[in-house]
Amino acid sequence: MFENLIKRYFKSFLFFGFKNMLACFFPAFIFLTLAISKKLEFTFIYRYDFLLIVCVAMQFFMVKSKMESRNELLVICLFHILGLAMELFKVIKGSWSYPEEAYSKFYGVPLYSGFMYASVASYMCQAWHWFNLKIEKQPKQFISIALAALIYLNFFTHHYIYDFRWILLLAVMHQHCAEFIILLP
Repeated sequence: MFENLIKRYFKSFLFFGFKNMLACFFPAFIFLTLAISKKLEFTFIYRYDFLLIVCVAMQFFMVKSKMESRNELLVICLFHILGLAMELFKVIKGSWSYPEEAYSKFYGVPLYSGFMYASVASYMCQAWHWFNLKIEKQPKQFISIALAALIYLNFFTHHYIYDFRWILLLAVMHQHCAEFIILLP
C-alpha cells in the first residue's frame, strides 16, 4: 500500500514536471538564447538584432505549431509592449543600460528586451492551459486591480517618491493569505 502511494506521488510529480517543462518552453528558450549568445562571437549581425530575430521566429513557430493560440499571442504582445515601456523608462532613468550596438534599439532599449516580459505571459498562458487552472474564491476584483495598478505605478514612481514595494508586498500577502489563514485548523 505504501509503495503504491509513493509510486502514485512520484508519477504525479513527474507529470507535474513535464507540464511545467511545456509551460516553460518559450521562457527557457529566450533565457538560454540570451546566455548562449553572450558566449558567441557575432560578425555579420549585432547580438541584440540576432536576439530579436530569434525571439520573433520562436513566437511565430509557437503560434504556427499551435503551442500558443492567437489569443495567447495577443496577451504576449501586450506584455511585450508593457515590458518595452518599462525598459525604456528604466534606461532613461539610468537604472541599467544595454551597451551593445544594434539596429533594433529604440532610445537605447533593444526591441528583444520586451520578450523577457512576454516570456512571463507565455508561461502564465501555458500553465493556465496545461494545469487546467481555475480561480476560486478570488479576492475582490477592485482590490486586486488596485494593488496591481499600485505595483506597476511604484515601478515608475519610486524614482521620485518613497519606494512602497515592501508595503505593497505585505498588502498582496494579506489580500491573498487572509482566507488561507482562516482555513487553518
